[in-house]
Amino acid sequence: MSRFIVIGGGVIGLNAAYQLARKGAGKVIVLEKGVVGDGSSSRAAGFITGLMWTETAIKARKISLRLYRELTADLDRYGYRFQDVGCLNIFDATSWPGREEILPVYDRHDVPYEILDAEEIRRRWPDLAPEEDHIGLHDELGGYSEPHEFVPALARRCRDLGVEIREHARVEGLEIESGRVVGVRTSLVTVEVDMVVCAVHSWTRAFMELCGLRLPIKSFVHQRYVTTELPEAAVIPAINANPQGGYIRPARLGSGDSRLLAGGETENRPEMRVDDLDFHMAGLSAPESLRDRLSANLAPLVPKLAGISWETEQVGLISFSLDGEPVLGTLPQLSGLVVGAAFHSGGFAYSPVAGLLLAELAADEETSVDISSFSPARFSAQDTDAYLARTVVEGEAFRRRH
Repeated sequence: MSRFIVIGGGVIGLNAAYQLARKGAGKVIVLEKGVVGDGSSSRAAGFITGLMWTETAIKARKISLRLYRELTADLDRYGYRFQDVGCLNIFDATSWPGREEILPVYDRHDVPYEILDAEEIRRRWPDLAPEEDHIGLHDELGGYSEPHEFVPALARRCRDLGVEIREHARVEGLEIESGRVVGVRTSLVTVEVDMVVCAVHSWTRAFMELCGLRLPIKSFVHQRYVTTELPEAAVIPAINANPQGGYIRPARLGSGDSRLLAGGETENRPEMRVDDLDFHMAGLSAPESLRDRLSANLAPLVPKLAGISWETEQVGLISFSLDGEPVLGTLPQLSGLVVGAAFHSGGFAYSPVAGLLLAELAADEETSVDISSFSPARFSAQDTDAYLARTVVEGEAFRRRH
């Protein structure tokens, strides 16, 4: 029986384990240095949309949206449901042309969308107050996924499918023979393996360097907040509010409360270099002024946010590759290993299809989408070295929201 090791117990790794288990591909073990979801997965916004920027991403997200609906049916017994409230991407007159030129690609791949003016946005969602020149691009299939519901439900389902999830199992390196991975070293034991799936998010660059490999990936601090309970629920979709420099959606912490979740970028904050595999996101922080700035920016769009305070703060990392696209595939220098990383701020949205693609690669199957444009091999050594040598602030990275 083949043995698969998935390193990383976040949403990407858990989805890969889930898909491998459903295939009956062999013994599947997830190694997580903390507890499942302990990294960015528990700190994510959970936005889901299919309206992306490149052909490969568009085709991949179309599969993700289908898989989220299948996951809702499969994980219902564990208390999870995809919140299919739609996703509204708002643009101003300056930013809209860049997205408008992609519409023919959506048409070609039968990806539904609607273009809405400010009046129509207000008519559909009276709780929204966009400016007159703002344009909405509505993804009716989009929505969001609550991290505190999805992660434990998916982990439970994986276990029920026979996946062994080992928490507090810190991976220290790979055993390599003749250019192929044959084992995974943890602090307690070395596990023999046929294939390894690396899904360790912001730790990917440091982990790959243990194997003598370099990937042009940078990470940035990102913060999101949840309000106190609202007196009256705000009936809105998930919103990428690009002119306001943030995003906002409905949220809940309990089973029946009504809140709002919002987050945004920190343009001038330098990248966060994760050089130590022991790094933990609990050590991250965000300036107090950010939450006030976020309220000031978003309240004109969502008036119910005015006067409401933030109850919780989550600070994590988002990761970008040199060209802003995910890094997903095999590495020509090292067989027996597949990697999935750098999903910008869209890790949750990509996670079902990323898990599927990683499982297909690990099981030596043809992938559901041609992912050559996501291949780790697309970067030259020179470009990689140059990118990693310089320090980048977040505003200089590819600004791709969800």
